[in-house]
Amino acid sequence: MDIPVYLFTGFLESGKTTFIQQTLERPDFYENGNERPLVIFCEEGEETLDPLSFPAGGAAAETLDGERQLNPDKLEALRRKHGATCVIVEYNGMWTLDLFYKALPEGWFIFQEVTVADSTMIGVFNANMRNLVVDKFSGCDLVLFNRCDGDTDYDALHKLVRGVSRRPDIVYENVDGTAAYDDIEDPLPFDMDAPVVEVGDGDYALFYRDLAENPPAWDGKTVRFLGQTNGMKGLPSGGFVIGRPVMTCCVEDITFSGLFSETGADRVENGVWYRVTGKLTVKNCAVYGRVGPVMKLISADKADAPEQPVSTFY
Repeated sequence: MDIPVYLFTGFLESGKTTFIQQTLERPDFYENGNERPLVIFCEEGEETLDPLSFPAGGAAAETLDGERQLNPDKLEALRRKHGATCVIVEYNGMWTLDLFYKALPEGWFIFQEVTVADSTMIGVFNANMRNLVVDKFSGCDLVLFNRCDGDTDYDALHKLVRGVSRRPDIVYENVDGTAAYDDIEDPLPFDMDAPVVEVGDGDYALFYRDLAENPPAWDGKTVRFLGQTNGMKGLPSGGFVIGRPVMTCCVEDITFSGLFSETGADRVENGVWYRVTGKLTVKNCAVYGRVGPVMKLISADKADAPEQPVSTFY
């Protein structure tokens, strides 16, 4: 039996319980197989559900007693106990999401993942626990910023999300109960229509993420960027990898993010910085183990390392 999971993430007192309450009060939620929902709380906040306001049948609720109960057997046992046909999870903001993904019982799948954030506090969390903010924004479908008012800096909130992912929709909910979808334009910092797409030295992380998220847009494009060669051995004959170290949230997560060039290995040295120009083709690539952008080198000029060798999204 397939069990859809509605996953609500965010930090304590961010408004997750209120959002779940509003969701369960909607009669249309109980359509399409959601007749018997089970709410699983992974933390205890000040707000509680009011089942009396739910349509007939209501919803069951359970609270996990710590991270040790986050496992497939426990979750499935709770579902069977209540005969639930769908599950709503209010996740603990201090737990990383990989723990939950690994704990999903067989047949359970994430139907929707929503991050709820207090617009007045998310900046503080980002400054002190950016790794957890990135964790919550990375895979969600929607970010809901609540408690917005006339002093809210919508541009800053937008940039905070887009610095992590361009995937989620963004909604701003005001203190008066009104809400609006984010309509802030989010252009890439380089001209995709230029004969040669020039990637600025500070924009490599954005370039690399867009390559990964939207590869068809880069098929046939000629690009120029600054990178360091990293690896020659074990690659297809004539090929090499060039890229930059990229940091998503903190020093611990810095990884080398490189682009494979199937030609030009005889024109570069390993471990050296080059400003390269090449034409991209999106195709199956054994180096990636999947379909991805592969470069044919046009030119490679030795260059000095940038002032900030590690590229970031902000």
